[in-house]
Order: sequence, then C-alpha cells, then structure tokens
Amino acid sequence: MTTQIMDTTLNEDKTPSEAIFEDMKKAALEVWNTYNNEYGYVTEKTDRVNSIVNYQDNAMVFYRMFDIHNQAKMRAKLKEEALEYILNNS
Repeated sequence: MTTQIMDTTLNEDKTPSEAIFEDMKKAALEVWNTYNNEYGYVTEKTDRVNSIVNYQDNAMVFYRMFDIHNQAKMRAKLKEEALEYILNNS
C-alpha cells in the first residue's frame, strides 16, 4: 500500500486566465463609473484598477475594494468563470 503525502509548503498559483482577469477588471470599472466623480474619487479608484497587473491573486483586489453591496453589483456583471475564481479565492 502506497501513501501519498501532499506537499503543503508550496503555494498554489492563483493567477487567473487573462479572460477572467479582464472580465473582473471590466466589471470593477463599470461599477466605479456609476458613481459621481465630483471630487475625483472615481478617478482615483479607476486609476488604481488600471494599474493592477495579472499576477497571483491580484484580480481579487478588484473585488475586495468594494463593500458587500458593490461586490454584488460586480458579481452580477461577471461571467461564470470569474464567479468561480472569486468563490475559490475568497
């Protein structure tokens, strides 16, 4: 009988596909752009979104920058693959 031992010292690569990353980025920008930009807050947030690169779980920043109500708005704009990515990385 052979026993398999999982090596838990290695981190799992959490980098999403480019399609998932772009879907999440687009949805985040759409949610931010629903707000009034009178004081530049939206510009600040959209600049931040546009500066994020697709590396490890950086795409989750798009999601985590919102409160629960705006997270729901973002999820409503996402494709199934992106929703699964959020579920697996929350």
